[in-house]
Amino acid sequence: MIVLLAGKLLRRRPPYLWLDVQGVGYELELPLSSFYQLPPDGTALCLFTHLAIREDAHLLYGFLSEAERDMFRLLIRVNGIGGKVALACLSGLSAERLGQAVAEGNVAMLTGIPGIGAKTAQRLVVELRDKMGGLAQALSSIPPGGDPRQEAVAALLTLGYKPAQASQAVAGLADGLGVEDLIRQALQSLSRA
Repeated sequence: MIVLLAGKLLRRRPPYLWLDVQGVGYELELPLSSFYQLPPDGTALCLFTHLAIREDAHLLYGFLSEAERDMFRLLIRVNGIGGKVALACLSGLSAERLGQAVAEGNVAMLTGIPGIGAKTAQRLVVELRDKMGGLAQALSSIPPGGDPRQEAVAALLTLGYKPAQASQAVAGLADGLGVEDLIRQALQSLSRA
């Protein structure tokens, strides 16, 4: 799995971007909102990625933040939501606002996104309310380089655990552990429960 690419921005043609990583050119599809935040061509750039392998194509999606990528991964788990619709969601709303809209059941805000009708908005709310509500709350409360426990809870939420489960699993662990150790031990305790 390709999770991160760091290289030089070669060309942008929304919704695609070309990134040169040590002489290898990658084409990534990004949310349209990300294009307003990109540095000038020729500048160093680091993108979080999601690789989708289908029978007819290998698709590489790029995101400026982990929160965007994690939200994208939750969206594509919903029946009937593919990469294009998930990117449209993230183009219309930030990851945090999208999570809040789903958690609050705000169908009106969701139907304001191009390509999202009332039925799709309802499906998003029903299937992702618990996951996105906790994820949005966790992501908005994590400052960069923040608390490892909060980062571990956010990681468990992206894996599909409910907010209460994730918080309890991390709360019972020893102090002074790094994020990876917290996640590993929390997953072990959750698998025994």
